[in-house]
Amino acid sequence: MEIIVCDDNRTDRENLIRLLRDYETKKGLTFDITEYDSGEALLQNIDKLQDGSILFLDINMDGTDGLDAAAQIKSLHPKISIVLVTAYIGYALEGYKVEASRFLVKDDLEASITECMDTLLRKLGQDAQVMDFSFVEGNIRLKVSDILYIETARHKNIFYTKNGNFQIYKKLDEIENELREYGFVRIHMSFLVNMRYIRKISSYVLTLTTGKEISVPKSRYAEVKRQYILFKGAE
Repeated sequence: MEIIVCDDNRTDRENLIRLLRDYETKKGLTFDITEYDSGEALLQNIDKLQDGSILFLDINMDGTDGLDAAAQIKSLHPKISIVLVTAYIGYALEGYKVEASRFLVKDDLEASITECMDTLLRKLGQDAQVMDFSFVEGNIRLKVSDILYIETARHKNIFYTKNGNFQIYKKLDEIENELREYGFVRIHMSFLVNMRYIRKISSYVLTLTTGKEISVPKSRYAEVKRQYILFKGAE
C-alpha cells in the first residue's frame, strides 16, 4: 500500500506519519510512505503516483496549495484517494470540488485517523471486487469499479464501463441488489450510478466525471445526496 503525505510544515508532516505508522502496526499492515514538503515537489512527481494510492494533502501550503495540487492530480489519477488535511474546518466544502475522499482537521487527527483509514481501505477493497455477468455479448468478467453507470433501455439494461458498453437481459432491481454494497446509488427507475464517478449533485442534476448529466427526481433528490455524502465519508 502506497501512502503519500504532503505538508510544508515539518512538525505536522512527522506527526501524521507517526499516526500512520501506529495504525500500520496495530493492523499488521505494510505501508510505503513517501513525503513531500510542498505542492510543487509533489506535482513534479505526479507521473509516479498510482491510482490505488492514498494521498494526505495539506490545504494551506505556500505556493501551490492543496486544492490546486489535488485538482491536477485527480485529472491524471481519478481513482487516487485524497484526504485533505487542514487546521481550518471552513475549507471542508472546497474538498468536494476536487473530489476529495475525506477531510481531516489537524487538531483532531489522533481521534480520526483510525476511522479514516478503516473507511479508505474498505473502499479500496471494494474497488478490487470482480463480478461475472451474462451479457448479450457473452459472459464477461468486470471489475465493479470499472462500471460507470447502468441505464435501462427498453427490455435491456446497458452497462457503461471504462472498457466499453454491454447489454444484459436482467431487471435493474436485481442488478441494484447485487451492486448496492459496492457504492452504487439508484437515481430513478432507469439509472444506477457508481458513486465513485459522481462529480457533483446540484439543482436536481447529477454530473459524472465523464461530463454526462442525469436528472434526479425531486422525490429521490434528498436520498441520493444523503447516500453520496455517506459514501464520501463526510458524515
